[in-house]
Amino acid sequence: MLFSRPTRGRAARLHDIESFPQQAWQRTDPAADGWSMMRLGEAEAHGNAVGTAAVVVVSGGRMIHAWGPIEHPYMCHSIRKSLLSALYGIYEAEGRIDLYKTLDELGIDDRLGLNAREKKATVYDLLLARSGIYHPTGFESDGMKLIREERGSHGPGTFWVYNNWDFNALGTIFEQVTGHGIFDAFRERIAIPCGFEDFRYDETRRDGEYVELTDTVHPAFPFRLSARDLARFGLLYLRHGRWGGRQIVPDKWVKLSVLPYSDAGARGAYGYMWWVERHGIHFPGTIMPAGTYSARGVGGHVLMVVPALDLVIAHRVDTDIKGKEVPAHQVGRLFELILSART
Repeated sequence: MLFSRPTRGRAARLHDIESFPQQAWQRTDPAADGWSMMRLGEAEAHGNAVGTAAVVVVSGGRMIHAWGPIEHPYMCHSIRKSLLSALYGIYEAEGRIDLYKTLDELGIDDRLGLNAREKKATVYDLLLARSGIYHPTGFESDGMKLIREERGSHGPGTFWVYNNWDFNALGTIFEQVTGHGIFDAFRERIAIPCGFEDFRYDETRRDGEYVELTDTVHPAFPFRLSARDLARFGLLYLRHGRWGGRQIVPDKWVKLSVLPYSDAGARGAYGYMWWVERHGIHFPGTIMPAGTYSARGVGGHVLMVVPALDLVIAHRVDTDIKGKEVPAHQVGRLFELILSART
């Protein structure tokens, strides 16, 4: 389905040629759109061999290839952070969230108590994972536990570390200052306007939950999303926060969110709870196009957005099966194979 505006000009002309799914994804012939079916088949074979559960590939706003149960609501793990980032952008633009309020001004504390320096951290510092607060938290991978800094080792805004305390506290702050639950807000402000096919948060099913943690008052907020709904979220960002003729997430917020504020080593860089390509670095052994960014969850869950190629890839793993994962280098290889299928 093509959406068009009555006005003309460059923005309108670009809008005219952009495709957005309505009730269901528009499927297209990959070969007719310049894709090699043989190479897409090689990518699918690789994914099946390494434990991929489902993949959706979206080119030009249309689904050109998919496999696995793309309608199944898989656990998102840390992709939840990029989902929350989008909500922050919506409510910040409406004047409901002040990014430069300090934790002290917001009355944010924790079980062991935050000291005066820690309370000087702002919401903006937390968005960038630069709070300097290394209070015990939870819902962490083993890797996150290993890289947590010593408490008091860095001041607010001075040092980046991928820190679940920041992300979980942002969940608390969002609900406190907006008066809305995270999952209700996501349903109303993103899932419904973008026509998510599978996400539910109502009396019949809840694809989001609050996980209370032992060491902190700030709960985790894991989501479940299907591959095809996650691809819609990726397309929303690829289109600079716009869905059809409606601006869902502010364009400026999308652009700010995926700038490389912090060097993230082999993962590239880090933005507002998004991973960002840096000099081609994003996955081990793979060179990604400039401007690529992704949302990631432990076990191999990745939403990859490649603006240079007008491309979105949603990669899912059935991590409800204990021990199930696809290593980062295998995910990178899969993306490399998909990109090589463009003829």
